[in-house]
Amino acid sequence: MDHARPLEETAEAEPNAVAAERLTFFGDAVIAIAITLLALELPVPDALTTHDVLRQISEARGEYIAFLISFVVIGAHWGGHHRVFRHVDRTRGPLTLLTLAWLLMQILTPFATKVLSADGAFEFRFILYASVQALAGLIFMLMVRQVQAHVLYRPGTPPDLFRRAYFGQGALALGFLLSIPAVFVVQDRAYNFWFGVPVAVALIRRILRKRREASAARQAP
Repeated sequence: MDHARPLEETAEAEPNAVAAERLTFFGDAVIAIAITLLALELPVPDALTTHDVLRQISEARGEYIAFLISFVVIGAHWGGHHRVFRHVDRTRGPLTLLTLAWLLMQILTPFATKVLSADGAFEFRFILYASVQALAGLIFMLMVRQVQAHVLYRPGTPPDLFRRAYFGQGALALGFLLSIPAVFVVQDRAYNFWFGVPVAVALIRRILRKRREASAARQAP
């Protein structure tokens, strides 16, 4: 992987490294806040008996399920961010603005989760949530493109890092995008796209990789 940089950028390398580190830490902090807000929105049973507590939990199960979905989704977004940005040592161009836009989607997720678990207007609530997550995935791919195009990564960065980031976040965004038209046809079964598409893409990539490795092994002397 080419990591050549113009000599005139050497003098500003240290300030850029500090800025990149602060941007990454800021992103981690916002993700932590978003996950905390998710938990704060959970209904707390206030019954006096175990039976009534379990009944209230059962009645609010939609909100608890929505919390678990959002926890997994935010975790997937953060995982992709962590894998890429631990190798980033500079900032340039619109990377900071794109990061803020991406973090906005994370902060909106607790609100979208609350809307998703409400009653009535299912298609609207579903589309709002799916749109927030799809935008988060697409914005992140633009962030990765900035890092790659402007060589904002450290020497020794894994050569397949960006390809894996595009596939990972692209599959996540694709699942949410496909679920939007699907919700008008299959209703609540459109949820399956959110996790089914990323899992299917991961399995297909794994199968293709094993086939490439097997083919390379057969051709080896």
